[in-house]
Amino acid sequence: MSPVAILVITLLYNLFFQQKAVYGQCPVCIVTVGGGMLIAKKLGIDDLLVSVWISALNVAISFWLAPKVKIKYLRNPHLFAFLTLAATLIYFRFTDQIGNSSNRVLGIDKIILGQILGLLIMAIANHSYLYIKKRLGRTPFLYAKVVFPLVSVLFLTLALKLVFNL
Repeated sequence: MSPVAILVITLLYNLFFQQKAVYGQCPVCIVTVGGGMLIAKKLGIDDLLVSVWISALNVAISFWLAPKVKIKYLRNPHLFAFLTLAATLIYFRFTDQIGNSSNRVLGIDKIILGQILGLLIMAIANHSYLYIKKRLGRTPFLYAKVVFPLVSVLFLTLALKLVFNL
């Protein structure tokens, strides 16, 4: 049997027959999104769209990392998300990526707007998942903790692309 066939069979078996706990915003997901954002930037994708995904990555890191932090007040993933937002914006400012008058939409810098929208959509998606899970008493479907934020960011990206013709 070929290695590809073995891989496909293994993936299908794991998908349909093994149900394990899912830890959304895992390190592998985070590294994958981060690498994807670097490639997107190099391919010339608009800063607004890339910034949304970078901010979503920051929130994913925050929700994954905050519970592991030893300092009590930093265990709040929302506070951690705001700190990563601030750190990211400081980085963009020091590397002169923010402030270009030609890189604006609605009078706001695209990178700043994308960072804020990405943070908000991820927070809303995470809270929506938790709300639905609480109402149902269980997760609505497998991998819902990953699907809610991912689909939300995808919809936001599509909406921004269409509305601003990016």
